[in-house]
Amino acid sequence: VQLLASGGGLVQPGGSLRLSCAASGFTLDYYKPDTAWFRQAPGKEREGVSCISSSDGSTYYADSVKGRFTISRDNANNTVYLQMNSLQPEDTALYYCATGIPLRGWDHPYDYDYWGQGTQVTVSS
Repeated sequence: VQLLASGGGLVQPGGSLRLSCAASGFTLDYYKPDTAWFRQAPGKEREGVSCISSSDGSTYYADSVKGRFTISRDNANNTVYLQMNSLQPEDTALYYCATGIPLRGWDHPYDYDYWGQGTQVTVSS
């Protein structure tokens, strides 16, 4: 089971990026986990950014990204996307995707079984 996160980069404030999380070794639809994005900035704890349910497609967002980020999934390609608009310097972090069944809430990182390697997002002028 592997998750490959990609799409990070350097962008100016107000810019956009789209992150991708490609799953292999299982199909998102068959395994039916939720898929979430977390991020971790230097010196800070890992925080939940967004999550999408495999069962009904429900989506969840951290308050700090609501209205700016959109999570979506493509089951045919076993890929989950995070469209990030109106990026701000405080969004700078290493972004990870993860899959699992978060029984304690979508933003509890210890409930996720598999993690991607992370992709760096840097927002700077």
